[in-house]
Amino acid sequence: MSSSRTVVHLLRHGKVHNPEGVLYGRLPGYGLADHGRDQAEVVAKFLADREITHLVASPLQRAQETALPLAGAFGLQVSTDERLIEAGNRFEGLRVSVGDGALRSPRHWPKLWNPFRPSWGEPYLRIAHRMLAAVHRARAAAAGSEAVCVSHQLPIWTVRRFVEGKPMWHDPRQRQCSLASLTSLVFEEEELVRVAYTEPAGESDPEVTGA
Repeated sequence: MSSSRTVVHLLRHGKVHNPEGVLYGRLPGYGLADHGRDQAEVVAKFLADREITHLVASPLQRAQETALPLAGAFGLQVSTDERLIEAGNRFEGLRVSVGDGALRSPRHWPKLWNPFRPSWGEPYLRIAHRMLAAVHRARAAAAGSEAVCVSHQLPIWTVRRFVEGKPMWHDPRQRQCSLASLTSLVFEEEELVRVAYTEPAGESDPEVTGA
């Protein structure tokens, strides 16, 4: 790799053990399911021939566990960056899938009045700014090589839309951010020159509860 080129991979965590089917958000205690651990191992093997020199993760359990196979493969410590955390959401702990009670209940409708902000959670612009700050910190730490930042579906998708100059308001069903996927930001010096996307562990439903 050119010494001026740095790649920051935004890795979405693997499948989570969530038998209740709730939107777990930032709640503690939601670790990887067995399949999620397998997905994390697949990503570590997929990146085995890359020059990964920096590894950082969201503080949430599922992200930290997803980082572990990479830490073992590359002999790295997992750093934690709070800015990679899942987006805040006022429906945290509730079932919100199509047909579930939380979104059908009139008491929750005031949270839904503005999808452009969005009114039910952390503003998109705030998510994009904190994620981009985390990306640039990782880029600086891995200058001339590659970094992996383990995060969550909505933050990764939001910062991708931000750097591509697209509206951050979007249809969640159209997110291109499968479980254990890699959204890779390629920099020349400090300039972003390309965004790439890969699914080492295969495609997953963007509407999977949680993130």
